[in-house]
Amino acid sequence: MKVNDVPEISRLSVPEKILFVEDLWDSISSIDSEIPVPESHKNELDHRLGKHYSPGELLSIKELQVRIEKRK
Repeated sequence: MKVNDVPEISRLSVPEKILFVEDLWDSISSIDSEIPVPESHKNELDHRLGKHYSPGELLSIKELQVRIEKRK
């Protein structure tokens, strides 16, 4: 469904559309049923969390200072 499919929504001003979307979101979020999350999304989240918790290459203070000086 698109906005243009509902003429009443198309005629709303931008502030009215924002209020409408807020109200729509509130009505969705109040539903108790769980929305299924695709396995690919879960895998991507796990991948990103793994990258977050593993810092990768760490630099000594001296190495960091050298890199900073090279950028000047």
